[in-house]
Amino acid sequence: MFANSRPIRSPQAAPHPRLREVVLRHLAAPYRRPPSAAGERAFAAVAARLAAAPFVLDAGCGTGAGTLALARASPDRLVLGVDKSTARLAKARRALAAVAVDNVVLLHCELVDFWQLAAAAGLRCVRQYLLYPNPWPKSEHLRRRWHAHPVLPAILALGGEIELRTNWRIYAEEFAAALCLAGWHATATAFAPATPLTPFEHKYAASGHALWRCVAQRGGGVGSRE
Repeated sequence: MFANSRPIRSPQAAPHPRLREVVLRHLAAPYRRPPSAAGERAFAAVAARLAAAPFVLDAGCGTGAGTLALARASPDRLVLGVDKSTARLAKARRALAAVAVDNVVLLHCELVDFWQLAAAAGLRCVRQYLLYPNPWPKSEHLRRRWHAHPVLPAILALGGEIELRTNWRIYAEEFAAALCLAGWHATATAFAPATPLTPFEHKYAASGHALWRCVAQRGGGVGSRE
């Protein structure tokens, strides 16, 4: 049973009414949670390589299918896949070992730790991908969505063009609205991928879900202060 994914159910029929309040609060004050010791060790192992040149980030890379596709599409760029699951990364490493791709780095690290440490180190991305993150569809879980999480300023500090893909329209609309508040230009649109980038994208499309994409670039947003 492949095309059997259920659509997202949520009490929200529109972007969260407190989104603006929460996002502006996060943008006004740095996230004071210190990164974990494990995160610091993981980041230290790749920091020098990432500092050598701008890179592409696959945030929450899972089993690495999307990371591999991104690496093949950008053979002249280093592509970093970050995930907190050792099991998913082990599967990703086995898949990468079977192909001739040498521009991929896989990192076992909590994304919150990685974003904080990368921002503090002054690293820069060419492009960041957030491909089908956990939507946290309950209204009370707003702050667990990346665009309303206290780590948002670190995500933005890493820079580059940011692309979010999701099968929940509200997540894409909230993401776009949050980045516009930060002074970015962001739009959320429905899309149909010619070739699915990840297994989740393939499954959701095959299950008949509408897919949504938000592409954001620094500057020119509704809340721009420039």
